[in-house]
Amino acid sequence: MCLSAALAGAGLILSGCANPSVGSDRDDPTQPVTLKFWHGWSNPAEVKAVDDSIARFEKLHPNIKVKTVNNVTDETVNQALRAGGDDAPDVVSSFTTNNVGQYCSSGMWVDLDPFMKKTGVEKAKVFPKTFLDYTSYQGKQCALPLLADAYGLYYNKDAFKEAGIERPPRTMSEFKRDAAKLTKRKAGGSYERAGFMPNFRLYQNSPDRLFAQWGPTYFDKKGKAQLAKDPRTRQFLATQRELMDAQGGYAALEKFRTTFGDEMSPQSSFMSQKAAMHMDGEWRGLMLKEGKAKFDWGTAPLPVPDDQADTYGRGYLTGTVAGIAHNSKHQNAAWELVRFLTVDTDQVVRFANAIHNVPSTFAALTSPKLDADPSFRTFIDIARNPHSQAMPPSINGGQYITAFQDFAYNAEAGKVPDLGKGLRDLDAQIDADNLQSVN
Repeated sequence: MCLSAALAGAGLILSGCANPSVGSDRDDPTQPVTLKFWHGWSNPAEVKAVDDSIARFEKLHPNIKVKTVNNVTDETVNQALRAGGDDAPDVVSSFTTNNVGQYCSSGMWVDLDPFMKKTGVEKAKVFPKTFLDYTSYQGKQCALPLLADAYGLYYNKDAFKEAGIERPPRTMSEFKRDAAKLTKRKAGGSYERAGFMPNFRLYQNSPDRLFAQWGPTYFDKKGKAQLAKDPRTRQFLATQRELMDAQGGYAALEKFRTTFGDEMSPQSSFMSQKAAMHMDGEWRGLMLKEGKAKFDWGTAPLPVPDDQADTYGRGYLTGTVAGIAHNSKHQNAAWELVRFLTVDTDQVVRFANAIHNVPSTFAALTSPKLDADPSFRTFIDIARNPHSQAMPPSINGGQYITAFQDFAYNAEAGKVPDLGKGLRDLDAQIDADNLQSVN
């Protein structure tokens, strides 16, 4: 079936039909060839890590040369794949898992299962199931994980000691209690420090990431949205409201949020000690070390609902993904590069160490060569936890995530008077968007 889809908010538009026959999987990967690899990394240290990876690959495969292009967005990649031609990439990557459903269903990225079968890669033995789930759609494995991101809790140990709290919270009731204890307000009502900023518009606090602690099911087996039917949706939104109320309410916290600096700056909420607890990815630890934080800090998994206490240790997972462009005429050679970047244990560990991301294979996650101090080990454990969750791929990419985010923004601001009706309307909107993508 020819699919046309649009991804709102991400600049990704799949118009027309991807024609896999434009490319070729009949090339000889032992013959001299030059591949084009497009990726999104732009930080000089990260670009160097990519270039070092390519140098290692070219040493193993002297007949294959790789020309890299950095700082490339999904929109640019998609435009090039639609246009085709000699300038289009052979190997592509994306910083988000949200678009995998579109890439697989449209055929823009080729199915990698035949390549894995030919070269003896047993994916279930190489990659954790969650990572395989977010790189495939309806049985088509059109991408593989190229390192991962895990989300957990950063906490100010000095503030905890001051408040008489012995360990980070593990359940939502403990979370609310500790957040209230850690909150310090000034005489006029403004804040000196919040215990935890639950507001969805803060930095990485996207509602879909926090919701992962509940283990929600976004779609039923037929692909129909079921946020209204899943009681965990209401529980999540109610808990977020209770977290805000325990610290002064949405309006006061939202006003306090406007005083924070940029997420990556020393004036960010956690770095400036305006928040005692903070949700973030594994990269924040390196930033705290390099920024020489003026307080003692630690990491832990985010709390879970009280009635799911046995799932403590879970977290939200996402990551960079890599694949082969449908119009590449050198798909077997391209597979050699993708296989090296995603499957080779030594390469995955060295790349993870270089850019401080979570490895994405079983072997790399347990490698003794992995630089994993206690603060980083937390995120390794979250990635390995069987209860950790990623967003399910969808035929229209991340459009359903954007719809859920917009709904959550209105809900936290008190603009959804009837939550049940609002969630039913949200499900109907998501289903309508998905249906439109199929037609």
